[in-house]
Amino acid sequence: MEKIKIYQDDKSVHELSNADPQMKKLIQIIGDIEVVMRVDFFTSMVRSMIGQQISVQAANAIYTRLESLMEYNITAVSILNTPDERLRSIGLSARKVIYLRDLAEKVYDNEVDLQKLHALDNQTVIKQLTSIKGIGKWTAEMFLIFSLGRMNVLAVDDIGIQRGAKWLYEVEKSERRKILVDKQPVWSPHLTIASFYLWETVHLDLVKKYNSIEDIGGQHYA
Repeated sequence: MEKIKIYQDDKSVHELSNADPQMKKLIQIIGDIEVVMRVDFFTSMVRSMIGQQISVQAANAIYTRLESLMEYNITAVSILNTPDERLRSIGLSARKVIYLRDLAEKVYDNEVDLQKLHALDNQTVIKQLTSIKGIGKWTAEMFLIFSLGRMNVLAVDDIGIQRGAKWLYEVEKSERRKILVDKQPVWSPHLTIASFYLWETVHLDLVKKYNSIEDIGGQHYA
């Protein structure tokens, strides 16, 4: 498991803070952030597919069972060689079995070369990944962030980021996506760092514990 650390005194974090006073307050409260990366590209895609529209706990349980079924060697070949019934037996829906097979087939046939994605720009990566059944723009954006380590990605349709932005900028629920669109040019080229801090507001339950960032005062959560 690989982790990266975002430090408060990083040049990029300083630049983000200087561009947005409200984001600066959030960064000062939360401090440094540690982020777990998914460096195995194929299993990263598999995890994302399994996790769609189910709870994190359920997704983790199914993925663990898949690891056991594949004897801890989840590859395109191992999925293609496993009958549908066995994949269904660990809790995968029929639709997700179709998605996993499409991913495995495209990777096996080199229609999508995951190992070459790092050399492509963000939009090309999204285009290639969304050609796979079951992979939408959000999943592709998560791959850009957590597998390729791209630092200027903002998934405006991510509910967690939207919730964090709604709380930080005190906007109505109907405006939470728009505030992200409006902030995009302000935060660029550090969109991913802004995303990490907005996700942290949800992970740390700040959005539930406090009505606004002003209510936190001098407390730090680093």
